[in-house]
Amino acid sequence: MNRLPRIAVFSYTGLSRLIKLVAHNFADKAEITVYDLVLHQAVEKAREIEEKGLADVFVSAGANAEYIRSDFKTPVVEIKVSSHDVMMALIKAKQISERIGVVSFKNTIHELDDIKDLLKLDITQRTYGTIEDGRHCFHRLANDGIEVIVGSSLVVDLANENGLQGILMYSSETVSNALNHAIELGRLSILEGGRYDQVNSILYNLRDAIIAVDANGMVTAINPSMCQVIGKQEKDCIGQFVDDIAPEIAISEVLKNKKNKEEVIQVKGKVLVAKSVAIIENEMFFGVVTVLQDDSSIKKTESTLRTQLKKSSLTAKYRFENINGNSVEFNATKQTAQRYSKTDSTILITGESGTGKELFAQAIHNASSRKESPFVAINCASLPEPLLESELFGYEEGAFTGSKKGGKIGLFESAHRGTIFLDEIGDMPSALQTRLLRVIQEKEVVRLGSSIPIPVDVRVISATHRNLLDEIKKVNFRDDLYYRLNILHIKLPSLRERKEDISFLALQFLFHSLRKLGSSIPADEALAQISHLLIEYNWPGNVRELENIMERYAVFLSQYNKTSEIDLSILKIEFPEIYAARVSNEKINLVNTEKNDDYLMAVMSQSKKSKTELAKELGVSRTTLWRILKEKNNL
Repeated sequence: MNRLPRIAVFSYTGLSRLIKLVAHNFADKAEITVYDLVLHQAVEKAREIEEKGLADVFVSAGANAEYIRSDFKTPVVEIKVSSHDVMMALIKAKQISERIGVVSFKNTIHELDDIKDLLKLDITQRTYGTIEDGRHCFHRLANDGIEVIVGSSLVVDLANENGLQGILMYSSETVSNALNHAIELGRLSILEGGRYDQVNSILYNLRDAIIAVDANGMVTAINPSMCQVIGKQEKDCIGQFVDDIAPEIAISEVLKNKKNKEEVIQVKGKVLVAKSVAIIENEMFFGVVTVLQDDSSIKKTESTLRTQLKKSSLTAKYRFENINGNSVEFNATKQTAQRYSKTDSTILITGESGTGKELFAQAIHNASSRKESPFVAINCASLPEPLLESELFGYEEGAFTGSKKGGKIGLFESAHRGTIFLDEIGDMPSALQTRLLRVIQEKEVVRLGSSIPIPVDVRVISATHRNLLDEIKKVNFRDDLYYRLNILHIKLPSLRERKEDISFLALQFLFHSLRKLGSSIPADEALAQISHLLIEYNWPGNVRELENIMERYAVFLSQYNKTSEIDLSILKIEFPEIYAARVSNEKINLVNTEKNDDYLMAVMSQSKKSKTELAKELGVSRTTLWRILKEKNNL
């Protein structure tokens, strides 16, 4: 900051003398000029000072402050009277008379009610709006026998004119506080001014159309792109109100509410997105900056951003608290995984499809010392061998036909200091198994087309639904790689092995799916309708299949307003796999447990079909059904 803040103070007689005395204490901090002017005279002088740029901040009190604040963009600091100031002035006035008049501009002083009781004074309050009002006010007070008046410097002078004794309400402490505040605002103003040229230079080189206005809506900066959009030159815009030069850029709402706004507008027939941002610093509102972007630019930016985010989102989403279950076996598995997360050893996670192998891998990473580093996942069964090799290990420029200019970093390098998750490791081609084994053993990777080893610090977690020992016997998987990967082993139980978790998980999935669809159907009541079917089902797709079924059930339920309306008769259409499995179980039940009287009675009592139709549905011959029923005397 090359200069001191310039403070212009507008006051009157008694207060002016007090301010000049206090201002000496700030001589090394600011250039303070006191103007002994009041109301309209003060306003005219303030206008002259602002036009010439001679002050950073205005300081005034009472009526002067209100008059000046309403007309200028220069910040105005008001010298505010404290309760202590009022009390000390009243104590002085009491020495003259116990009947005291207190006169203020427009508003009464509410604290006086408490103070007058405390000091046992007879106080009369009056307000004024103009000097003429003030003269009439003092004339009435004098007629009422009031001898002493407490108020501002203007009030004191008017009191003296009417033969009354005036006591100034302000103290040196109050004046010092106001000057300190003004100096801080002045410093901010100087810093803002110093940044103005730099900001203008930045705006000038931006492609987006940008316009900045002050708190009154007057244009303070505009770049060439915005000039081109609105069809005007910069010299015709600066200092003008934005509504006059570009009414389409409607920022009056932002100026009024001081809240950011985004909307679609039309400027000269072109559809644009306008983003207006309120500029607020140190609780002071300075204006608005508006940026205009065309639709094609936004779409291109969004596409680029999505691509970059996808490439950079090497993070693990799930934690152990996101993995739920109540069964003893599942919780034991979870505790084992939590224990393994504290080490850096390789982990092999086995389990059927849909049991949550990647969820466990992510949770282990997030609970480990590597949680702040990348988590990189790849499905080894999803890519052909050449592409999988280049993805894992990277390549140099020219390594093969179609290789990217400059080469490409591999996933092992991307996961440096973090974790790499190799899903479906049992499906990895044999040739790549050899390269992977070397990377794990040597902790370095060699890109395709290169001979230079690159050190990598990576924890390897792999997963498979296959029995790798069987794959080793079939010579489909290297035994030495298996023992490298299987230092720590987690076997995830299937859902049919943890049936006590089915209802618990189903309720969670159904609740979230219903809320997503905006349905008010109670999830627990709706689940009760089909819970017996879920328990009986074998769940070959495990938790993933359960989640999918609950989402399908939620869509089915969304057509109803309450559970009593649900038509269970059409659930066979909604869940064919569950009902098919149930019928299959009933066939086995009928053939293998022909002596189950209760079961057969239930089948016959609940079915309205003929025996021929029933035999066909149960998968047995009509003769067999007749024989069984005859034996049970149910004919």
